[in-house]
Amino acid sequence: MKIINKTLDVKTRKDEEFVDITNMVNEVLKETKIKNGSLYLFVPHTTAAVTINENTDPNVKKDMLFSLRQTFPIEKEFLHFEGNSHAHIKSSVIGNDQIVLIEKNELVLGQWQALYFCEFDGPRHRQLNLQFVGE
Repeated sequence: MKIINKTLDVKTRKDEEFVDITNMVNEVLKETKIKNGSLYLFVPHTTAAVTINENTDPNVKKDMLFSLRQTFPIEKEFLHFEGNSHAHIKSSVIGNDQIVLIEKNELVLGQWQALYFCEFDGPRHRQLNLQFVGE
């Protein structure tokens, strides 16, 4: 059993966006040579998140962001001095971690699934921590 920790740099370009990181993560997985095990993804930021969702219709990402904006808009009444409470809330709702199984040195994702880094307070240079555990 081996444990391999890696960090990905993710550059976001918009104030809010979902960045498909599946290929980036797959490249790192290939380098690890882990055949079977699991991957733990963790976002060490309080205004960003990571999720698994559909990768075929780009409107799904747009709809998710629209719904999050509608549910958690930028409010002048928020007390946080940085003015980004909406981003903190969205990050907490989506979540800052995911676990994905690995089989035959490939991520076990459904036919329509991809990994997304979720930016809610960009654009920024972000990090994503990856921990591969397996054989």
